[in-house]
Amino acid sequence: MILHVDLDAFFAAVEQRDRPELRGKPVIVGGGGARDRGVVSAASYEARVFGVHSAMPLRTASALCPQAVFLPVDGRKYARESRRVMEILRRFTPKVEPISIDEAFLDVAGSEALFGDPPEIARRIKAAIREELGLTASVGVAATRLVAKIASELRKPDGLVVVAAGEEAAFLAPLPIERLWGVGEKTRRALADYGVRTIGDLAAVPVDLLARRFGKFGPVLHERARGIDPTPVGLEADAKSMSHEHTFTVDTADREEIERTLLSLAEGVAGRLREAGVRAGGVSLKLRDSDFVTITRQRTLREPTDLAEDLYRAALELARPELRAVAGRGLKVRLLGVAAFHLTSAEQIGLFEGGRLRRERAAEAVDAVRRKFGRKAIARARLLRGDTPAPFERDPSTPPEKRGEEPG
Repeated sequence: MILHVDLDAFFAAVEQRDRPELRGKPVIVGGGGARDRGVVSAASYEARVFGVHSAMPLRTASALCPQAVFLPVDGRKYARESRRVMEILRRFTPKVEPISIDEAFLDVAGSEALFGDPPEIARRIKAAIREELGLTASVGVAATRLVAKIASELRKPDGLVVVAAGEEAAFLAPLPIERLWGVGEKTRRALADYGVRTIGDLAAVPVDLLARRFGKFGPVLHERARGIDPTPVGLEADAKSMSHEHTFTVDTADREEIERTLLSLAEGVAGRLREAGVRAGGVSLKLRDSDFVTITRQRTLREPTDLAEDLYRAALELARPELRAVAGRGLKVRLLGVAAFHLTSAEQIGLFEGGRLRRERAAEAVDAVRRKFGRKAIARARLLRGDTPAPFERDPSTPPEKRGEEPG
């Protein structure tokens, strides 16, 4: 009764839809072009033939596919199309859990009387997305989130894979171990010591052996290998986050530029929180230095917030010791990211929190101006200098399932 709907090469597909001259051509979305220091946000299937994939450095993508058309990320347009997709999904069930800008889980139990069995619902969703938005989606249908997610990836683009209840283990068995959630390079190498190459191989390993090698993560791996995933479709705050990242054109040690960038990233995340009607209970910082070493730090907040000032203050406090350490090694900053996590529904503030009330009203006024006149119609004075990223030109959030759960 669970569907995983995943739009195919979403950013690139939107651009090809809107610009017919790009159809059939390799399109790469991300940064400012082939010489940009950023990474690929999306690649059309014509570009993927050459080995281009998401998160690849743009310069590498250019070397692999020099004939590709490089386009900047248009976050505002993609967010608008994402909302339209989610509106279609909610026609079929209220239980929709978006896990990134281009994919979502659906629990369609109770929808059969109106729309047919789960495979029929999947076909209807694919048809609606194609006819109304001019895009394609791949859908996996299964009894668990894990299996539905893996199923949706197998026949892209425009695929539909159905796994009958009770057939999860047999479906997973021949697939390479890398397809299983939580199996990154470190875990893959460790499992290779036991002769594990496929998910079926992992399912055959005694659970006590996995527990001795991986601790508490061992039994989890064993369950996943058999298709067991008790997680329901929902909006659990602990499993959700919103983030923005920025890769500097030139590595920088300029403290003012770094702080302005953090403020811009916090502004973008705060705007998305308010759009979604949620507040963050925690903030995390991502920093990558000029040696490509990536550091992440996080902290919980005293009270949930959707204000940029609160997110910025927390991110800056997390960043300062790391910036000193980077400078002490004679390095510079290549990338910064700010994420909000532990998301909860926004609630009315207390009666006597006047200062916060004024800041919230100011934020609401800014949101109203941007909705009417565009994202760039109003900005903080501090962000009008340099090449600070626009608050809503963001990288889509990465769901926990894609981050993996490497032990240690």
